Amino acid sequence: MQKHRKHTKLSKRSFGNYATNEIAILGAKCTIISNFIQNIIKNIEKKAKFAYLDASHNKEIIAPKLDDFTFHSSGNLVKTSLTKMNRYNDKILFSAYDLLFINGNHYQGEQQILILDNEKEASVLKRIDQLNNIQFIIKLNEDSKIFDFLVEKYPNISNLKTYAIHEVDKICQHIDNLMQQKIAPIKGLVLAGGKSLRMGTDKGLLEFHGKSQRNFTIELLENLNIKTFLSVRKEQNIKDIQIIEDVFLGLGPFGAICSAFQQNPNTAWLVIATDLPFVDESIIQLLLQKRNPSKIATAIQGNSKQFPEPLITIWEPKSYPILLNYLAQGISCPRKVLINNDVEIIKIEDNFIRNINTPDEFEAAHKEIND
Repeated sequence: MQKHRKHTKLSKRSFGNYATNEIAILGAKCTIISNFIQNIIKNIEKKAKFAYLDASHNKEIIAPKLDDFTFHSSGNLVKTSLTKMNRYNDKILFSAYDLLFINGNHYQGEQQILILDNEKEASVLKRIDQLNNIQFIIKLNEDSKIFDFLVEKYPNISNLKTYAIHEVDKICQHIDNLMQQKIAPIKGLVLAGGKSLRMGTDKGLLEFHGKSQRNFTIELLENLNIKTFLSVRKEQNIKDIQIIEDVFLGLGPFGAICSAFQQNPNTAWLVIATDLPFVDESIIQLLLQKRNPSKIATAIQGNSKQFPEPLITIWEPKSYPILLNYLAQGISCPRKVLINNDVEIIKIEDNFIRNINTPDEFEAAHKEIND
């Protein structure tokens, strides 16, 4: 007898305790940990988006009766609010960051950096079970040692890379390498679920290059080793091609992007429409080379265009909760999401990203491509 399932089983985003990429620092006083993290951030802040999770030691703080938001034109927000930690809400809060640093004296992280301070032996022993994924070790002083109980619990700990706390450049490089390992892989999504009302026939089946445009676009991506899916409506009944059926119905490309993320929220989706016959391998290569995973997306924009083109864009996993946030506001325009968020923009000539929507445009584009 099949077990009854109360809720739909969905693919889940890969999270640690709080974020998709987190690292706890422990083994020293909280002030040392905080100062260490601030020093590291000064050196790598331009490479990615970081956050720091800590606990307050102030016993006089009381919860406010009013949530207070003070914005400054520079982009700074000072916020005081009645908020308790919540593992579901916190994961959404921290999902926008490339790396969350955690004060390991208070909270546990999926990865750890161990600072060796001979005066904190008891503290490390208390948290020994939290040290299950140490990435590297930092010696606070020249005589800092690996405690015997650590060697007994983790026999390979002595083989880990060890730095002096003042070797900031080397530590930053190691942290950068850890972030590079967490960058989401890319998959392709070719949009072929539109009704092509202005064209009067399925635009994905039009031939500009001797084959259907949807097959041409799939091959374009897969020739660059990008596993690619065709985004379709259920009633299209397409076989022999890897497909993702649109489950966000009636939302056009916005729904197609969300449907791809629902199927796999841990990948970045290179989304491209089938009505862009002038997009070639060089444009895709440029998009891949200029990709910035610390942004929510990397998008193409024509030199004379006011706004980016959402349908030739790499959408990062961190964009998924933002897309759903816009949907909750009744907005289903992917371009509006790009305009109002932190996005990497690549400028190119307008000619490469011309949309072909009508029979006359098809005839003109076909003639231009094949002459």
